[in-house]
Amino acid sequence: MKLSKVFLNGALKNNPVFMQLIGLCSVLAITSSLSSAIAMGIAVTFVLIMSNGVVSALRNIIPDKIRIPCFIVVIATFVTLVQMILQAYVPSIYAALGIFLPLIVVNCCILGEAEGFAYKNKLIPSIIDGLGTGVGYTMAVCAMGFVREFFGYGTLLGVQILPESYPGIGIFGAPAGAFILLGFLIAGFRLVLNRRAD
Repeated sequence: MKLSKVFLNGALKNNPVFMQLIGLCSVLAITSSLSSAIAMGIAVTFVLIMSNGVVSALRNIIPDKIRIPCFIVVIATFVTLVQMILQAYVPSIYAALGIFLPLIVVNCCILGEAEGFAYKNKLIPSIIDGLGTGVGYTMAVCAMGFVREFFGYGTLLGVQILPESYPGIGIFGAPAGAFILLGFLIAGFRLVLNRRAD
């Protein structure tokens, strides 16, 4: 199993947001600013790498009948660690992510990788799969955050980019705008992948 193929499969071919359409709740909710999107992407990537590694390392020990509760305990441990670190060192990001940070525990993307890949594969490929999937998720939320913040508010990472007189395009800051933008990004992503495959 080529590790580069495992990585690219998680990041592109099976991108959790653009291809599998899972974990969309946080994607739509936290992408009104690029900084929140980056923070969520890093948090999800960390949890994916660590939980995939632990699940893979324990796959021969975890009984099949209770594997899902075991996965959730492992994932919840790393999510709690991320919460504690953010709350202690970056309280503004912790506050911005709000309830969506602890909801990483039940993110289908993370649970799906634990069940579909890490439980069936060795440690290193599982870690690389977690990294690839995390990069794919981060790429998606950052694309959303970039477009929504730039066009909605004229800022990037809280820094005014467009003139102060820029009124902002309100739809980009609204939930409806997130849905519409996500649809366009999914279509664009799939179009590019299909052209590359031809």
